[in-house]
Amino acid sequence: MILISHFWSFLPFHCSLTLMNSQIQMANLFFIYSFMFSLLATFTVTSATETDIYCLKSFRASMIDPDNYLNTTWNFNNNTEGFICRFMGVDCWHPDENRVLNLRLSDLELMGQFPLGLENCTRLTGLDLSHNKLQGPIPSNICKRLPQLTNLDLSFNSFSGEIPSSIADCHYLNDLKLDNNNLAGHIPPQIGQLDRIKVFTVTNNRLSGPVPNFIHNIPEDSFGNNKGLCGKPLKSCSSHQMKFDYSFKSGFVIGYIVFSTSVAIFFTSCCVPWVYIGERQKKNHNIRNDDVDGEEEA
Repeated sequence: MILISHFWSFLPFHCSLTLMNSQIQMANLFFIYSFMFSLLATFTVTSATETDIYCLKSFRASMIDPDNYLNTTWNFNNNTEGFICRFMGVDCWHPDENRVLNLRLSDLELMGQFPLGLENCTRLTGLDLSHNKLQGPIPSNICKRLPQLTNLDLSFNSFSGEIPSSIADCHYLNDLKLDNNNLAGHIPPQIGQLDRIKVFTVTNNRLSGPVPNFIHNIPEDSFGNNKGLCGKPLKSCSSHQMKFDYSFKSGFVIGYIVFSTSVAIFFTSCCVPWVYIGERQKKNHNIRNDDVDGEEEA
């Protein structure tokens, strides 16, 4: 009986001790997991901010800045958190975090080509480089480099070449401004399928062909001063296209006739005389042979 009473008196103490050990183990596990997640989050933020700082450094290095706007206002000697958020034209996701949200660098007389180093601003959503002197093509993989773009303004520059069809891979685009450049070729029809795009301007370029069928209404003046564009909301493509096809076919036929005639004349003037001379020489040679044979028989 005494042993049984001792056992029952020890049992509550043993249970409480086991429960306490379980709680300690759970607390230890919680502390370890919390530490790991904090470390991972710190590493992620640090990596992001380092790439964004490098993004702005590479952007400044790739630009010709005749008025030294960037050279005098972008000071990278500061190591405090969020220091790039106080740069001219830079908006951050949070004022104390070096992660770029928007770049607004219009009307700074910047020169050069499209800055490819912007891909290091991995969370960039807005890019305004309008009213500068940038030139060259728009990168064909611009949306692969900047997949989060919602606003892209490259207007009033000297960008040339075609509008890349892959720009339709920027699925979050709301505004796309490409007016007042030297862009040529067609407007990629895929752009019309962007369901978020509500502002699209390509005025004062050298574009041709049909206007894409946009999901949202794009006004007529967004396509002005592109002599080759047609289709809603502009004039119907039928007359324009027929004129173009007729001109192209007529030009092709005329060119083919001129080329064929030129080849025939060249062949006649160069080859036929040689053929005639060759036949004449062969005929004279046969006559001489006949004369020699006649003399030998005599």
